[in-house]
Amino acid sequence: MEIRRALPQDIRELLHCLKMRSKYAVLLVFVISLVIIEKENNFISRVSDKLKQSPQALAEANSTEGSPALAKNGSLASLQELDAAFSQLRSHLYNITLQLAADGEPGPRRHVLLMATTRTGSSFVGEFFNQQGSIFYLFEPLWHVEKTVTFLPGGASAVGSALVYRDVLKQLLLCDLYILENFISPVPEGHLTPFLFRRGSSHSLCEEPVCTPSTKKVFEKYYCKNRRCGPLNITLAAEACRRKQHVALKTVRIRQLEFLQPLVEDPRLDLRIIQLVRDPRAVLASRMVAFSGKYETWKKWASEGEAPLREEEVQRLRGNCESIRLSAELGLRRPGWLRGRYMLVRYEDVARAPLQKAREMFRFAGLPLTPQVEEWIGKNTQAPHDGNGVYSTCKNSSEQFDKWRFSMPFKLAQVVQDACAPAMQLFGYKLAGSPAALANRSFSLLEEAQPAWVT
Repeated sequence: MEIRRALPQDIRELLHCLKMRSKYAVLLVFVISLVIIEKENNFISRVSDKLKQSPQALAEANSTEGSPALAKNGSLASLQELDAAFSQLRSHLYNITLQLAADGEPGPRRHVLLMATTRTGSSFVGEFFNQQGSIFYLFEPLWHVEKTVTFLPGGASAVGSALVYRDVLKQLLLCDLYILENFISPVPEGHLTPFLFRRGSSHSLCEEPVCTPSTKKVFEKYYCKNRRCGPLNITLAAEACRRKQHVALKTVRIRQLEFLQPLVEDPRLDLRIIQLVRDPRAVLASRMVAFSGKYETWKKWASEGEAPLREEEVQRLRGNCESIRLSAELGLRRPGWLRGRYMLVRYEDVARAPLQKAREMFRFAGLPLTPQVEEWIGKNTQAPHDGNGVYSTCKNSSEQFDKWRFSMPFKLAQVVQDACAPAMQLFGYKLAGSPAALANRSFSLLEEAQPAWVT
């Protein structure tokens, strides 16, 4: 205080002036900050409102000539630019992770879904991923869901089952194998079950520490093929799943690709979807052998020319082909949520060049193709004779894929062609115009695969 009093009068007045100005300056900054925050909130609200609009409304707004406000605002264009920049950044980061993996560094955790229908070669293709030691592979776990969950007949049945399949699939990809305990019958006790469907088709469930010592007097309906293991401990299986670097799953029970969008967009998953298709004529021929009882009507009509096929049988065939076609068309349109996440593969191309197609699939999934996978492919695609049983994965693949042509009656092929023509055209399967064309070995029923299918 003494020093302040000793200051000249003019200096004291200067200090007082500066003090008052600083107070006003703080108040001014505070007011300006409030104004800026309010404007930012208004801008965010406007963008949020636009994002909440339906795609149809946005399309109408963009196509309307008299919308100068949108043109001047430019917020939608800015969002599109941000989306493009984000996609470019994600692609760049993806290339970096692949390079790191090639250099021996562990890459990100991948999740692969092999999506198919019965008798399309999915068990064979699934083995490519089963043979890779760093992948936790599951074979048809949704079989239990199909056997347990029932729905009322009608249009809601397919939608309801698809939603259940999707939710169970998400938990399995996240290594929550306990979800299956709700569907396995009889219900597992203490997380132990000898009833997991086709356990032996998954190496990860038949290796240590999941393979526990076998237990006497325990009946195991589904068991490991090459070693004796006790009942499956689901806790140990879930822990093994989390220890593996990647997860792959094969299913023939999901056909609607659009239902998988929440999984693709889930930040916990890095999901890649491979849709496997096959000539529907070959699929029917194979099903008539593998599921003889279900196709008794078809066999009698084809061989004996008895009463015509029931219309519901043909409609079921047409419906199956259409669901496959619609999913493939969605994937090939490459919507933003699915871009870089979908690959279409024909079984015939895999059978003709298995190692080449395996490399393409692994490259698409961002996974390394190990020597073990290459060795398995070599051993199981050059067999001198076809493996025993309709479920065998040991085939002379280059000779097997069109064997059906020389045993299928032409009138049966005609029924399939009439019912599945749009799908066959999309996938590049040629129609046979006569019995001679169907059985002619020099006449290929397969167009060349389109490059767009592998992106």
